Amino acid sequence: MNHATAPCLAIAAALLTPLAISLDADAQRVRKAPDVWVQSCVSCHGSTGGNGSASSLLNDAWTVGNGSDADIFRAIHDGVPDAGMEAFGPTLSDAEIQGLVVYIKELRSQHQRGLSEVGQGESSFTGRKTYTSQHHDFVVEPVAQGLDLLWSMTALPNGDWLIVERDGDLRLARPNANGNPRVHPRPIEGTPKVRAVGQGGLLDIALHPDYANNGWVYLSFSEPRRIEGDERTMTTVVRGRIDNHRWVDQEVIFRAEDEHFGGARHHYGSRLAFGPDGMLYFTVGDRAQRHRAQNLDHPYAKVHRVHPDGSVPDDNPFLDTPGALPTVWSYGHRNAQGLDFHPDNGTLWLSEHGPRGGDEINFVEKGKNYGWAHITYGINYNGTPITHRTEAPGMEQPAVYYTPSPALIGIDHYTGDRFPQWENDLFVSAIASGQLRRLRTTSDGEVVEDELLFQDQGRLRDVYNAPDGYLYVLTSEGNILRIAPTD
Repeated sequence: MNHATAPCLAIAAALLTPLAISLDADAQRVRKAPDVWVQSCVSCHGSTGGNGSASSLLNDAWTVGNGSDADIFRAIHDGVPDAGMEAFGPTLSDAEIQGLVVYIKELRSQHQRGLSEVGQGESSFTGRKTYTSQHHDFVVEPVAQGLDLLWSMTALPNGDWLIVERDGDLRLARPNANGNPRVHPRPIEGTPKVRAVGQGGLLDIALHPDYANNGWVYLSFSEPRRIEGDERTMTTVVRGRIDNHRWVDQEVIFRAEDEHFGGARHHYGSRLAFGPDGMLYFTVGDRAQRHRAQNLDHPYAKVHRVHPDGSVPDDNPFLDTPGALPTVWSYGHRNAQGLDFHPDNGTLWLSEHGPRGGDEINFVEKGKNYGWAHITYGINYNGTPITHRTEAPGMEQPAVYYTPSPALIGIDHYTGDRFPQWENDLFVSAIASGQLRRLRTTSDGEVVEDELLFQDQGRLRDVYNAPDGYLYVLTSEGNILRIAPTD
């Protein structure tokens, strides 16, 4: 998987009015990338990118550069005279060329995925697979099956688990002597009503840092509300306690104003993480309102920060910005599906579920703008351009990005003792590709190792660093997988 790293850019002044993200005249031509490929590329490179008269685009040998997005863009735009390739800059817009970059990366990924041995573990018995990785050999084995679409989980101090199902059920599970969870047949009663359609439902769960003494459990979900006769939804965060298998003492931590509830059924964001400062950080996606992502007076496409009781900290970055929502910590995030703090240095990391191409891992800092939808390495799902811009002054570059999109979702740092050489590494799950990746990061926001551990093991919804020292992966198919050492 190709990726790119780049230094952060300086933060721009806060923007409260809609940013002009409509494409400029050059980018207004919205031919789909597959159509541009057929019209401009197939005659030389063939339909697959590797079956034409020109050099193959599917292997690791590149005529120009090392195959980075920038190198591919430059080759298409400027041409490669020594290889007999004409320059397409005069005939294709920059946005169309960016679309071709994504499309070529997709062709390469499809080809190389078929050749890869990653994910082809040897089965020692049904459902159990063994893998070799850079630092540890490990096995992946199912420990629970038959649940509904899973979103997240957490472990209680007594060893029990709380498991979140998208349909709105919060389930208690108790591991047996082998560590396999026995799921209670009845969900916990009285949890919030959710609208479980599209990407909505009961979404994330987190425990208060002092849970052992106060019992607070935090949930995020797509809250349905009937407004002006229509049922609309929005990301809401609450906390409550569990008493005798019932959800009690509920308090609202974050609920948007009615005007921000909408009809879209996706991009809720919803991830929760407590920071080393004791504050609650949570994400809200752009709710299909990409033109609002740069607006500080809208909650969409943001990381928010509040006290555990929902009140606003007095050092949030936009408190003195007229009209800005006081909870905003960072902005310009399309749909942040993972959020976690490094256990040693306290840095905040976020996984960004991109469009078609351009999934990102971001190093999140106070008050900074991460660019959506003014800059992106992706294109629309239908192949049309979003913008030709991949960088702009005052907008942060991702620590790493992926084209094509593996569909990044949950992330978690490892802190157990069963995999000592993975200590503090960041694990990232993905649904479209079924990938689990391991990243090693630095305190200044660089990714220095990026390893694909396995793929094609179902739609991986989340990864969880459990107190027992194992990693657990939750799937959309309702399975929980355990990652354990081979010895």
